[in-house]
Amino acid sequence: MLELTRRMTLSRNSMTRIAGSYMDADGIIDGTFNTNFLKLTPVEKGKKLALAKEIPFSGTNENLKRYKIPEDSLKPGGMWQLLMAMKTCGLKDDALMETFYDLIAENYQAEHDYAVLVFHDRYDIPAKASDHERLWESEEVFEYMICAICPLKGDYEPEKPECGFLFPAFSDRCADLHAIDIFQADTRRPHTELWNLLGL
Repeated sequence: MLELTRRMTLSRNSMTRIAGSYMDADGIIDGTFNTNFLKLTPVEKGKKLALAKEIPFSGTNENLKRYKIPEDSLKPGGMWQLLMAMKTCGLKDDALMETFYDLIAENYQAEHDYAVLVFHDRYDIPAKASDHERLWESEEVFEYMICAICPLKGDYEPEKPECGFLFPAFSDRCADLHAIDIFQADTRRPHTELWNLLGL
């Protein structure tokens, strides 16, 4: 995860897009947005990167755990297929995003207003020589999404995420399309809604 998080700075990040939805406590959507990440102001980029970074930078095997997606959940019409489609289009398909927000709204249990933020990134993975020194040619591209579900304060200002995920999982410096890393800020009171949606 360090390989991903150390790039999440204003000067090094390669985020391509950010999309999101603002919900009230009952899951009613108050508004959505979808924009090229580069079009954000430097201040907004910094704020949003800090939220995205909370997911992969959290304690592995504690707050962030990897789950294999069951075979039954890989069938057409499920959450896995939706996530794959969102990743493939780089979050640019508003219809797919609205379907995702609707699924979250129907299942997420909240006691307050919240935001669902989705980030899309393409990481050109540098090749490494046998002595582990970096070779700067890109070996492959890791295309992934980070979702952060954050409480809202004030005028639609997201706070640190309560839960979220990184999909697909980043394993052995490549994508594991049949696995997902799920984040829970409070492991004593986890939001099991994401597990349920993926049939975990």
